[in-house]
Amino acid sequence: MLLRALTLRNFRNIADARLEFSGPRQFFLGPNGQGKTNVLEAAGCFTALRSFRTAESNAMIRHGAAEAAVVGELEQERRGAVRVALAFRSGGKALWWDQERVVRLADHLGQFPTVAFSAQDLLLVRGAPSVRRRWLDLTLSAMDGIYLRSLQGYTRALAERNRLLKSGKGDAAEFSAFEQVLAEHAVDLRTRRAAGVPELARSLAGAYGRLGGASEGAALTYAPDTENVTAEDWRAAWERGRPVDQRLGLTLKGPHRDELEFTVGGTSAKDFASEGQQRSFVLALRLAQAAWFQDRSGIRPVVLADDVLGELDPVRRREFWASLDPAAQVLATGTSAPDPILGAWQIFRVAGGSFAQ
Repeated sequence: MLLRALTLRNFRNIADARLEFSGPRQFFLGPNGQGKTNVLEAAGCFTALRSFRTAESNAMIRHGAAEAAVVGELEQERRGAVRVALAFRSGGKALWWDQERVVRLADHLGQFPTVAFSAQDLLLVRGAPSVRRRWLDLTLSAMDGIYLRSLQGYTRALAERNRLLKSGKGDAAEFSAFEQVLAEHAVDLRTRRAAGVPELARSLAGAYGRLGGASEGAALTYAPDTENVTAEDWRAAWERGRPVDQRLGLTLKGPHRDELEFTVGGTSAKDFASEGQQRSFVLALRLAQAAWFQDRSGIRPVVLADDVLGELDPVRRREFWASLDPAAQVLATGTSAPDPILGAWQIFRVAGGSFAQ
């Protein structure tokens, strides 16, 4: 897939901009806080109508504006040229393909993949389990409408069960009703996570090796919260757990407690890997995500590289660029111009939400 042009209106600090891209490499150059990352964030929204930076759509709307608009002119392997328009409003979002309204998100998933590399990705290794779960949920949801529906249904039912737990007023029938819904979605989430993670793990191992870690080895393992498999298993577990859950006011067991285990050389990447190994690991994780998107969709993702290489040594930087699909379009940001060894880039200078070539 190629992004030929990007139009932004009232998106973050960008009031109005149209960027036309030529060639496979675009670089946004300027000091921090000028709007470089905002461009990549906007391009990333084409994947699943959400930001890679925040779960709050309102945060993308420029202060004082009623809505933000993102329009992309794309070339996609199956559809050819297509114009995708997104509108973010306080009450939700809207989507059009070639001026035709798209109502079902499931029709959009898997059509316009992007993968964002960010300096914040280190939190995938160093942060809480919730950070890793969110990455897995966003990755699987981007290609699988059933997974997304199950995740949304599970999240809503979990919120209702927790509301009952905190109120202290729920009766057995009310709890059972929400637990039935939770159980049905939990089976889907567990099954699809168990299938998707090994596929991602195979790509991760290869990508980490290409980044210079072939002798160390990197692994990604799915670690479910419990061994429950069937809906009946889940219903019984939540029923048994109600007294403790009611005392604490939250649901202690479920897919919302699942973990991903990251290892380098057979030991925990969080506890034992060096900083360089951790940085290579998260780069490899994103490369694995890109490969998985392409395998699932048949569409080559656009790569969004947000100032991710500044703290890598020259050898690892070269290994990273060499590991990218040479046919992939790359939109990158930085405070200094890219190394000439990387070839020709179309450079946009960014200042205060404005762009100049």
